[in-house]
Amino acid sequence: MQRDSAFNMVRFAALVCVVCGLVVSLAAVSLKQQQRANAAFDKQRNVLYAAGLASPGAGMSREQLESIYDERITPVVVELETGKVVENPEFDPAVYDMEKAADGADGRPAPQNAASVQRLPKHAVVYEVKAAEGAGVEMVVLPIKGYGLWSTLYGFLALDRDGVTVRGITYYQHGETPGLGGEVDNPAWKALWPGRKVYDESGEPALQVIKGQAGPATSDPYKVDGLSGATITSRGVSNMLDFWLGENGFKPFLDTFRG
Repeated sequence: MQRDSAFNMVRFAALVCVVCGLVVSLAAVSLKQQQRANAAFDKQRNVLYAAGLASPGAGMSREQLESIYDERITPVVVELETGKVVENPEFDPAVYDMEKAADGADGRPAPQNAASVQRLPKHAVVYEVKAAEGAGVEMVVLPIKGYGLWSTLYGFLALDRDGVTVRGITYYQHGETPGLGGEVDNPAWKALWPGRKVYDESGEPALQVIKGQAGPATSDPYKVDGLSGATITSRGVSNMLDFWLGENGFKPFLDTFRG
């Protein structure tokens, strides 16, 4: 039989496919634990960014960031509907996945909302930030998500101990257009957030990303500059804030947290 016959070529191609499939499968299995560890570290790093305890441009090592996280951050599981912290050993906030929980038995359909959040978990993880001198909790970091123009944006919002004043915001995953909606990653835009207020005097979510420029936080506390050329992404940020700071999000927890 000729070595370059159609049968031999098909047999060789099939053998290559099988070998490559085995290699990819083995690599995926062997690296799964490392992938999980990297994903967990990425969240920890962005919690620190939102809280202002680190910055992307500071050049800190992974060991330094993990040390700050362990020293200053305490993740806790809360029940969204009541806002109560869950004291249950079966819930490990270090590994609890809100997205998987929302799609599983611990989830439920979300009420219709402009942020396009489809499902909600019964429980959520929030991050309490200890004061530098160790005297109580200085702020809290909340996970937020919502749809922009092209994608769901995932991020963290840090609030002061009063549960109203913004300390920082960051996004760690999205597919928005670079230079437009992707400017949610721009340090200059994120620097506009500290000092803004998320609730008005009646206790309703009030912070909005507007079209154009807002005033300083001291005189215009409920508005943030819009993203130039990215009206829909800007509106998406406003929508997710309105949802996650409302009754179906973290408002019950923040009411308890302030107390």
